Amino acid sequence: MQISIRAKLLMAAVGVLLISSIGLAQGGPQHAVPYPRIDNATVYKVDPSWPLEKPAAGEWTAAMSSVAVAPDGSVWTFNRGKIPVQVYSPQGKLLKYWGEGMFKNPHTVRFDNEGNLWIVDTLSQTVRKFSQDGKVLMTVGTPDQAGEDQSHMNQPNDVAFAANGDLYVSDGYGNDRVVVFDKNGKFVRAWGKLGSGPGEFSQPHSIALDSRGRVYVADRNNARIQIFDPAGKFLTEWKNIVTPWYIVITKDDEVYVCGSSPMLWSEIPATQATLATPPKDQILLKLDTEGHIKQLSVIPKGENGKEKPGDLNWVHGMAVAADGTIYFADVQGKRAQKFLPVGARTNKARSDN
Repeated sequence: MQISIRAKLLMAAVGVLLISSIGLAQGGPQHAVPYPRIDNATVYKVDPSWPLEKPAAGEWTAAMSSVAVAPDGSVWTFNRGKIPVQVYSPQGKLLKYWGEGMFKNPHTVRFDNEGNLWIVDTLSQTVRKFSQDGKVLMTVGTPDQAGEDQSHMNQPNDVAFAANGDLYVSDGYGNDRVVVFDKNGKFVRAWGKLGSGPGEFSQPHSIALDSRGRVYVADRNNARIQIFDPAGKFLTEWKNIVTPWYIVITKDDEVYVCGSSPMLWSEIPATQATLATPPKDQILLKLDTEGHIKQLSVIPKGENGKEKPGDLNWVHGMAVAADGTIYFADVQGKRAQKFLPVGARTNKARSDN
């Protein structure tokens, strides 16, 4: 039986299509020259071995609320368990620990521009300055008395530091304001009230200052970051990019923000009092001081009780080391984790050496 030329051409075309389909299905190369396999992005990979040890009876069984890197590079973790303050080397060695019975609700640990240690304890209504061995050096706020005046706060949750030593406190759980004290703890000014307009807040949850003294406030329930001059004048806001939980600004004015992607009140049950608890995902942003996004990382969200190294479950705080390493604290995950930058940043570092 003879096969027509038309039938032969049709069969050939079908064969080509089959071969092409098989190549595509197998991921066959579609480019004449192999693509260069050069990492042009920076991502973060967890160091699952960090830390190497924990103090006896100091296992992480309660919320890990905060982490900070001291000027000497040591990593200060702050948890709501039996031994709240635990300090580690970057390699994971336990250096010191203290704080048993000293705090009511550990929230934030920070270091000021002079290297002094400050701790925010929401339910004691205070921001306190400590020596590194746990001695109280200064108390801002009236212990165990909530209020909204020059000497009382209502569940403050973060503190930031101006070049002249002034303290900027986000008085954000019971009140919705920013309070400023001088370096001796004397009241200077306050601004803000509950609302969603410029200069109004709905649970300000973190605060930081850049090198120009501009004040960045994580206005969590409003899913935005508001920016003010040192006197509290509203300058601008960053919306539609993050529901912010915590802000870190480096000496080079890199603005790091962790939290979740923007959320809507209509997405959550009417019985839920706050917008992002629980968060729907976990993200890290790095921006410049004009709000331009320089880096975005999406980190897997852990499942309650089934967390794995490298995921986050309610990321609550973070710290950025000089080499770009990031330490995260997550409250549901009950742990601090060390994440190393991998990719373009490390490639550049190698080429610079």
